[in-house]
Amino acid sequence: MTPMSACPAGPLNGLPAIPGDKSVSHRALLLAASAIGESRIHGLLEGDDVLATAAAVRALGCRAERDADGSWRVTGRGPGGLAEPDRVLDLGNSGTGARLLMGLVASQPIYTVITGDASLSSRPMRRVIEPLQRIGAAIWARSGDRLPLAMRGAEAPLPIDYTLPVASAQVKSAILLAGLNAPGRTVVIEPLPTRDHSERLLAHFGAEITVEPLPDGGRRIELTGQPELTARTVVVPADISSAAFPLVAALVIPGSQVTLEGIGVNPLRTGLLTTLREMGAAIEQRRPRDDGGEPICDLVVRAGPLQGVEVPASRVPSMIDEFPILAVAAACARGVTRMHGLAELRVKESDRLAAVAAGLAACGVGVDTGPDWLEVRGCDGPPPGGGVVTTHFDHRIAMAFLVLGLAAQAPVRIDDGTAIATSFPGFSGLMTALGAEIRVLATNN
Repeated sequence: MTPMSACPAGPLNGLPAIPGDKSVSHRALLLAASAIGESRIHGLLEGDDVLATAAAVRALGCRAERDADGSWRVTGRGPGGLAEPDRVLDLGNSGTGARLLMGLVASQPIYTVITGDASLSSRPMRRVIEPLQRIGAAIWARSGDRLPLAMRGAEAPLPIDYTLPVASAQVKSAILLAGLNAPGRTVVIEPLPTRDHSERLLAHFGAEITVEPLPDGGRRIELTGQPELTARTVVVPADISSAAFPLVAALVIPGSQVTLEGIGVNPLRTGLLTTLREMGAAIEQRRPRDDGGEPICDLVVRAGPLQGVEVPASRVPSMIDEFPILAVAAACARGVTRMHGLAELRVKESDRLAAVAAGLAACGVGVDTGPDWLEVRGCDGPPPGGGVVTTHFDHRIAMAFLVLGLAAQAPVRIDDGTAIATSFPGFSGLMTALGAEIRVLATNN
C-alpha cells in the first residue's frame, strides 16, 4: 500500500511530457510480433501494463528489447508463427493486454495459460471467450469466465461474422487479431464506433482491412486473413487518457496554463475534449499533424469557470476511461453534470461508477448514482475536500482524486497510489514540476 495526499495548489504552469498511449502501445507490440522482420517502436509507454505485454511477446518467441535511446525493437514471427510459451503469461492489471493476447493466440495451434492480478482476475472475460470459441479456440476459464484461463488455439481457425453485443474496442480487437490467422474474411459489426487503433495499425503493418459506416451509426470492419504483415516503424502518440489529468487540473486551478505536446487526438478518443468544451473549457489545439496513421496535436489549456452539462450515452465509447477525471471537473463546475450510459464503468479495473461516487461524497461533493448514470452537483469553485478515498487498486481513481485534492479547499488522501505505475509512471513528479504538491505518506499515518 502506498497512501498519498494532494494539497490545494497554486497555479500550474509548464510543458509536461505525457507518456505514450497505452492502447496504441499494447497493439504495436502485438502486431510487431505478428509481422515479418524487425519493427521499431518510438514512444512506447513503459508502464507496468505494457511491460507485461512485452514480456508475453518475448514468451511467445519474439525479441522485444529497449534500446538506449528509449525506442523498442521487436522481431516478429509472422501470422501463425508464435511459439508455445513454457510458462504462464501474467498480464498483471491489464485488461487490454489480456483480452488482446487471447485474440492473438486463439487462432494459433499453441497452448497458453493467461493470468493476472486479483483485480484483473475478477473482471469478465465471457465477452471475449464466446467469439474466440466460434473461431475454433478451446478455452477453459475459472468460474464466472474469469482468469486464470487456459487456451488451445485453433488448428484450423474459422473466419467469423460477429456483431458485438456492446461497444467494446477490446473485444473487436481480439477478434481482428484472431482473424489474422484465419483464411477468408473476418467481419466485426460494432453498434457504436469505438477507438480504432487496431484498424489503423493493421493497415499500417500491411493488412487488408476496410471500415464501412452503417446507417444506424455503427461500423462494419472486414479483415482479410493470412496477410503478409511487414515490420514497420510505429510512433506512439502521447496518451490523451493520461493527459486528461494535468489537463483538468489546469482547467480547475485558477491562474493555470499548461501546454501538452504531441497528444493523440484520434476522433474516437476525444469525447472528453468535446465535453469539457461544452462546459466552457479553454482548450486550444495547435499544430495538427499525423504520425503513423494517428492524428496528433498540441493542446494549450487555460483555467476558467466551467458549467455543468448533460453527457449523452452515445459519447461513452469515445471517453470511457475519462469519466473519473470528468467527475472531478464536474465537482468544480457550476450546476449539475449528468452522465449517462456508464454501465461499462462497473466492470473496469474497479467498479468505477461506485468508486467515483464514494470518493466525491467523501470530499463533500453532492452526488447521486444509478445502474448506469452519475449526477454530480458542482461546487462552483473549489470542492471542500478533506476526505480519504479508497482507490480499489485503480490507477484512474487514484489520479483523479489526487487532482481533486489539488483543486479542493482541504487536502485529499488516497489509500493507495501503487496502481498509478500501471499507466502513468512518473505522474507525481510530472505534476510536482507543474507546481502541485503530491506526497507519499508513511503507511502508519
